[in-house]
Amino acid sequence: MRRVFYPVVTAIAVCAAALAVAAGAPATSPPPQFGRGTLVVTQNERRVMMTVEIAETTETRSYGLMKRKSLPDQAGMLFVFEEDAKWGFWMKNTLIPLSIGFIDKTWRLLEVVDMAVPADPQAGPWPIYEPSAAYRYALEVNQGFFKKNGFGPGAQFKLTRTR
Repeated sequence: MRRVFYPVVTAIAVCAAALAVAAGAPATSPPPQFGRGTLVVTQNERRVMMTVEIAETTETRSYGLMKRKSLPDQAGMLFVFEEDAKWGFWMKNTLIPLSIGFIDKTWRLLEVVDMAVPADPQAGPWPIYEPSAAYRYALEVNQGFFKKNGFGPGAQFKLTRTR
């Protein structure tokens, strides 16, 4: 069975937004509040420290990096899941080309997938990007971050939460 995380959650969010509009609430709302942290990535002699926003609720994981026009070089969005799975990601309303690193429960990088900005980020179509193995965490960064810094499968991560 193929489980795709974002379309299902987005459908729920669209229904909730429609209900809010019907109730007289504004149609747009501010982005959700993300946790924050410092993530250190190491492999062999290479080490990079970066700041991350942490998406660990259904609401924050659904919103992700939507509507951002840029992302600092040493920054990213860390998605945290309660269990290992093969959730798919898509680029709806995402304006930045991204690389996504899928990370196992021991904080080891399994694989990296590049994700392209769709021709129409708002209306789609939006390809689903899926890993080849189950993972616990996913890190979205500017496309090419892993390659530029020499990180591949086996790289290790250490998270320190700051908020």
